[in-house]
Amino acid sequence: MRIQHCTTLLFVCSLFTISQLVAEDDANNWHQWRGPEANGVSRTAKPPLQWSEEKNIKWKVAIDGNGSSTPIVWGRKVFLLTAINTGKIDPSLPKPEDQPKRVFGITHPNTAYQFVVLCLDRENGKELWRRMATEKIPHEGHHRDNNFASASPTTDGERLYCWFGSAGLFCYDLNGKKLWERDLGKSYVGASLGDGCSPVLHDGKLVIVRDHARQSSIEVLDAKSGETLWKKDRDEPNAWATPRVIEHSGKTQVITTASNMVRSYDLNDGDIIWQCSGLTGNVTPCPIIDGDVVVCMSGYEGYSLLALPLNARGDISNSDKIVWSKDKGTPYVPSPVLYDKMLFFTQSNQAILTVVDSRTGETLLKRSRIPGLSNIYSSPVGADGRVYFTGRDGVTVVLKRSNELQVLATNKLDDEFNASPAIVGRQLFLRGRKSLYCLDNRVPDGDSGEKKANIEEKTR
Repeated sequence: MRIQHCTTLLFVCSLFTISQLVAEDDANNWHQWRGPEANGVSRTAKPPLQWSEEKNIKWKVAIDGNGSSTPIVWGRKVFLLTAINTGKIDPSLPKPEDQPKRVFGITHPNTAYQFVVLCLDRENGKELWRRMATEKIPHEGHHRDNNFASASPTTDGERLYCWFGSAGLFCYDLNGKKLWERDLGKSYVGASLGDGCSPVLHDGKLVIVRDHARQSSIEVLDAKSGETLWKKDRDEPNAWATPRVIEHSGKTQVITTASNMVRSYDLNDGDIIWQCSGLTGNVTPCPIIDGDVVVCMSGYEGYSLLALPLNARGDISNSDKIVWSKDKGTPYVPSPVLYDKMLFFTQSNQAILTVVDSRTGETLLKRSRIPGLSNIYSSPVGADGRVYFTGRDGVTVVLKRSNELQVLATNKLDDEFNASPAIVGRQLFLRGRKSLYCLDNRVPDGDSGEKKANIEEKTR
């Protein structure tokens, strides 16, 4: 009995050690959309405060094709997705100029695209490997500010999961060997605006949410094999919000935000645990967890923020179960950042900042314009007592984590930025329309320009 007890104790301790190591690995990487805690914050990173095209650039790599997904980082590897127009025309399809007029001038492609996964060396930006996941002509177009590679990849440190929406889902090992792929069918986004929701990985299960103009769905796959474990239809129009998975109240909950309902699904079987109405249309910001509450928001055709209890059951719409709420200043595209009980978010796609206490909903900083910024798609990130906001025109304003608007630095790069930053160690990764930047506060003065030129030349 004593031997059996010791063996059991050793087994439990080893499991604890393994889970602790996994948690430490996550904390020291940026393995998914919105980082280690899925809230935009790194507890271990100390990224640079200042940079320019001549300062603190460790490397800058030109990226062919188009993509706005956030790069992810695991160890010495940086992974990102891109879609490359080959220019190969299918003569049976109508030319863009011959197509009917659509909203925003959107046209459907008549040329083939290569959907590509890239792996770069974090130390120098050199390409370690690239894989063409598939080549096909997309069945519909996208908004001029979107693209065919807008979902961020994710990894568990063993496998890399890459979601190209209607073009398919692909799994690789970290050395580029394809392990499996799935065609999950086409989505038909209203107005042909394009995809945008990223996959989420939890406990060996991969979650894919597709809210569009036809039959929306949530699907959970076995991460190792790619086989579907369950799939549920959703009564939702267009939405682009990445879900959040959390273990709470005896269940592993998959929380999805959308126009009709915020829903919590049981990860094991897809049953709805609770739901709540109250958000506006075209929901894009991802839900944020703080203790026993999930904060959900939207900012298209109105403003809405709901702080909802994770121990809820059933439909809690318009009830006193809602912890707190707001109806002003919430974002359309950018997700909020939660940094030690302080929730930072911007209004619509503008640089108008609100800070609230995530526990009580008390407004700490009422809608205040961030100087030097205008239009924002990128989601803010936080580290080392700072919050970083990147505008589409290449300006990043660094604020002190505070209930006052304290600007620490304003930085400018020569590119357009729609993708959100990733922060790991002493580095900050910014993906522009043309290039991926690795910014590092340890770059010696005078080295940035030389390294940037060398890497750009090697990648052409």
